[in-house]
Amino acid sequence: MPKIETETDLKLAARTARRHALSQAVQRLLPPSVLQAFALLRSVWQRWFLWLILAMLVMGLLVTVVWLAGRHEAEQVQIALDRDTADAASDLRAGLLRNQQALQALQAAGLDSERWTSDVTPLMRGHREWLRLEWRDAQLRTMAVADTPYRMRVFDENTRGIEQADVSLACELARQTGSAAYSPSHYVPRPENGGLEVMELCVPAGRSGYLIATYALRDVLTELVAATLRRGQEVSLTEPDRTRLASVGTARRTGSRVFTSEQPVDLTGAPMVLRVDGWRSAPDVFPNMLTGLVTAMSIALVSVLVLLARDTRRRLRAERELADTLAFRKAMEDSVVTGLRARDLQGRTTYVNPAFCEMVGFSADELTRIDDAVPYWPTELAHEYQRRQTLRLAGGMPPREGFESVFMRRDGTRIPVLIFEAPLINAQGTQTGWMSAFIDISEQRRIEELSRASQERLQASARLATVGEMASLLSHELTQPLAAIASYASGSLNLLHGSGGGDLHGDRADIEMAVRRIAEQADRAGQVIRSVHDFVRRRDRTREAVSPQALVDAVLPLVQLQARKLGVRIDLALGETLPRVMCDRTLVEQVLLNLARNAMQAMDLPDLHTRVLVLRVRGSETDGHATASTADGAQDARRWLEFSVADVGGGIPPDVAAQLFTPFFTTRSDGMGLGLSLCRTVVEQHGGVLLFEPNRPCGTVFRFTLPTA
Repeated sequence: MPKIETETDLKLAARTARRHALSQAVQRLLPPSVLQAFALLRSVWQRWFLWLILAMLVMGLLVTVVWLAGRHEAEQVQIALDRDTADAASDLRAGLLRNQQALQALQAAGLDSERWTSDVTPLMRGHREWLRLEWRDAQLRTMAVADTPYRMRVFDENTRGIEQADVSLACELARQTGSAAYSPSHYVPRPENGGLEVMELCVPAGRSGYLIATYALRDVLTELVAATLRRGQEVSLTEPDRTRLASVGTARRTGSRVFTSEQPVDLTGAPMVLRVDGWRSAPDVFPNMLTGLVTAMSIALVSVLVLLARDTRRRLRAERELADTLAFRKAMEDSVVTGLRARDLQGRTTYVNPAFCEMVGFSADELTRIDDAVPYWPTELAHEYQRRQTLRLAGGMPPREGFESVFMRRDGTRIPVLIFEAPLINAQGTQTGWMSAFIDISEQRRIEELSRASQERLQASARLATVGEMASLLSHELTQPLAAIASYASGSLNLLHGSGGGDLHGDRADIEMAVRRIAEQADRAGQVIRSVHDFVRRRDRTREAVSPQALVDAVLPLVQLQARKLGVRIDLALGETLPRVMCDRTLVEQVLLNLARNAMQAMDLPDLHTRVLVLRVRGSETDGHATASTADGAQDARRWLEFSVADVGGGIPPDVAAQLFTPFFTTRSDGMGLGLSLCRTVVEQHGGVLLFEPNRPCGTVFRFTLPTA
């Protein structure tokens, strides 16, 4: 099988190399005696590990068999107890039925008060479970009574009247059903031994009334349940909710196990449950010979199976590993999109994967049967490819980064490929040929062409956007100087027309001043055009040291023109010893002018009577006290001047403040939305910052800082 170098093989080789290096480092650090001890411990662990697992399995099997044997014995005990309890319940029901038949036979012969004693005495002696036998009429009045000869009188005659609820309930049920009925059990106290739990049996006697037999529940268990059931066990009568009524038998022994069985005793009017609690000792470890024999045979069987399984496991593991390796290698070769080709030392193709066949359009059989001509070499490049193959077969090493070439498909189309070649080494370390990997880069070339065309379109769009931005800025920034020129020209014309053609010497100074101002604003318009042009092209502009007074004086005439139209008073607050600032004079003047115009327009409100614009220049709060951090983390120790423009207008709403510096955002119908954005860009290019805050009690203050010279 050709050796294929994949990313998985490289990772495995790197992991093996790291493990080998770590092993060598440990060998150098630890003494030989410690290394020998570790090796011995490892061999012992490998030798005894499987035996330890086997011993644990055998012990588990043995414990399971013993547990199953003990459980089987407990189940047999429980089954025997259930059977005995069922027989006892059957005997109890049969005994109660016989007593009921005896009472029916007594009333069938006719009840007579004169013969009552002679008829009842033999019956009471034969039924020790009866405490009392009464004959009552239909109204439950006592006609005759007979007590058991085996006990002292239990009942008080004063409490055995017709008002006794248990007797009334049983007789009413007997009357309704027409057969014998029992009353619920009740407790009869006795001074000498604490009392008895009793119940009444009421048997209808036709017109003679009822025969009522009173049972002692403990005597019922003693007389009607076999004595063998009470040996080593406790027999009791309980209510359906497991309330114990009476019990006989042996008390529980210490260290014994409880086996319980319950059987219902269906009595009309008094449902009860016969419960038997058996006390048994815990089963032995080996309850019987069968368990020991099964355990020994299990151990022998497991030993034989282990010996067979070890041999089978080795064989299956080797076959499975070989099959998995072949399947994994085949799946990996078939799933990769990289073409793979193996050649022997004579240049014959010995292996190609499906990706390579799909790449060139030939089947694997066609490519491996060819000896000399290579069908996927272009005709015009076949001579060069043959020379390169001859050099490779002669032992020339290919470049590790690969090389590009061109292949030809079956239909004649050319495809660019990237080729990586490496020697093919077998398991004995001998080179048997060359292994090549091919990557189709035609899609990559197409994407590169698309990216290049897209980049060219983006550059063209960027140039168009720059032209549009420059045009927008020029139209915005030339508004002030052109408006000033128009204003001065209109004033000059008014002076000329006002003279009426007479002597112009009186207005000469004003006309000269207006013409000079027109020239200054025209020069300013030219400077604005040059500055905006450089600003849009992001060129480095020439900065100079300018006094704050000069900056304010340059824009003050234009500000005063608009202030007179809107009725705004201008207050200047400039320090006397302010240092010069290093800036682009034209751009900073434009920032001052834009902020002043915005402030005056903010005060153009109908209900605003006092309109004041405050221009202030002072040293920044960081001057001499703190330093600003530059982008590279160094400390900027320059001094700063703060320019502020304050108005007393209506302020800036929160929704407008959130996007105040966004380009093309404006709240005026005739605005372009570029003024504040341009102002912030200019200030930030000078290293300063432009901020705004509410003016107290009303209005807004815009502040920006500039570095001193």
